[in-house]
Amino acid sequence: MSQNQTPIPVWDPLLRLFHWALVACVVGAFVSVKLGGNAMVWHGRFGVAICGLIAFRLLWGVIGPETARFSQFVKGPAAIRAYLQGAWYGIGHNPLGALSVVAMLAVFGIQAVLGLFSYDEIAFRGPLARLVSEATQLALTSWHRQLEPVLIALVALHLTAILFYRVVKREDLVRPMITGYRLATPHEVKAARLEATAASQDASAASHDATTLPFAVVWHTKAYWVRASFAIAVGIAAALVASGVWIPAPEVAPVAAPEW
Repeated sequence: MSQNQTPIPVWDPLLRLFHWALVACVVGAFVSVKLGGNAMVWHGRFGVAICGLIAFRLLWGVIGPETARFSQFVKGPAAIRAYLQGAWYGIGHNPLGALSVVAMLAVFGIQAVLGLFSYDEIAFRGPLARLVSEATQLALTSWHRQLEPVLIALVALHLTAILFYRVVKREDLVRPMITGYRLATPHEVKAARLEATAASQDASAASHDATTLPFAVVWHTKAYWVRASFAIAVGIAAALVASGVWIPAPEVAPVAAPEW
């Protein structure tokens, strides 16, 4: 670490757990669908888990710490233009990276929901397929398959951006998603400190030096874990709904005894 860089908290534990859990589920879903056969059972389970994870992330984007909130990193064209011109400074997602985050959450969520109603015309049906007609199942399955190249392209773009930052800009984006801390220059810290001060309208925060960051990425408080428990509960509930456990099993018609 350079003497001019300061480790600052940027990604909270639940956001990091969500990120790596989503990576594991997406890889698992992709591998299992390519294997086919009995592995399709796991494909469905990974899809259900993704539904729960996306539901958690959407809520966490509203009630989570500052860098997890959509209102903090989803910006308009002006912020994107400033970033491309090198005039934007921040700690969390940059305005351009935010577009990738939103796109992946949207497409992964849509893909997972489509899979809940899918039918491969062989043996696999999504857990909610019984709620719609077979014609609808087949139509949603077609969309589910057509969306796969889009997902692959988004993931490839994401990995390319990580590699670009590592090789060209000399910035490691992976380590902060593991440790929760990012190395920031004094200028970046000062810019984020001023932004946080303006957002909270706390004049006393301006008296801190450049190594003190009143940024709302704090996870050592009771309030954080209360909100976390609520978001986790919502994610679990969403996964249970997606799993179809609440749908009554179809009645099996009795088999008439043969007449001898």
